[in-house]
Amino acid sequence: MSWSCPLCHAPLTRQQNSYTCPQGHQFDVAKEGYVNLLPVQHKRSRDPGDSPEMMQARRAFLDAGHYQPLRDAVCDILRRAAPQAVLDIGCGEGYYTHAFADIAAQTWGLDVAKVAVRYGARRYPQVQFCVASSQRLPFEANTLDAVIRIYAPCNPQELARVVRPGGLVITATPGPRHLMELKGLIYDEIHLHEPNREQLPGFTRVSQQALAYPMQLTGKEAVALLQMTPFAWRAKPEVWERLEQQKVFSCQTDFLIQVWQREADS
Repeated sequence: MSWSCPLCHAPLTRQQNSYTCPQGHQFDVAKEGYVNLLPVQHKRSRDPGDSPEMMQARRAFLDAGHYQPLRDAVCDILRRAAPQAVLDIGCGEGYYTHAFADIAAQTWGLDVAKVAVRYGARRYPQVQFCVASSQRLPFEANTLDAVIRIYAPCNPQELARVVRPGGLVITATPGPRHLMELKGLIYDEIHLHEPNREQLPGFTRVSQQALAYPMQLTGKEAVALLQMTPFAWRAKPEVWERLEQQKVFSCQTDFLIQVWQREADS
């Protein structure tokens, strides 16, 4: 199994340092080992995805282990399912993805941010990384055993196309009280996260679990956490300064993990 062309969906074949399809579309393999499957006409901006600063903040925070319980919970689900081919959508620099590669025979990581994919490919050669859009997944139909989406958006129709019947989609989304203390520094009135009411056409939800635990962060870690959240755009300078000066910042996590199974084609 390999990539498919993002322009015509035909299979891509590797020849030396590039992938080509029967229509003659060609995509070069970067020196770090990833392939860029995001044609310029599919980009919404010149450099879509997270900035280098956001990527570095997320990398520092995740490498400190604060979200490892979430990664462990998803890995437990994968071990029970024993998939052969796994895709991590919105993989970033591969913190979750490389753990999935210890379980599945083949693991792919996909993200729209080239800076994150470049770093992941350099650090985790056991994962096949690509720069691509989650709205147009570069895979043939019915070829993936499991797709993981941790906070990542995706086109539901594309999930139904690429996941084989009986295969899984595993999603992780914020629970109601996720990062309440961080939000309290930014907003005058704190609103709980809305309950996740997502439906995936062609899939049946077979399980869900809540995962919540407290974190004790240094000021520097709290700043990194804020930088990797959507709240960062609303935070005033004094919020950043206050966080950085904290010796210990207590903050709670609240995740919802759902497992969806692909229904048989009718």
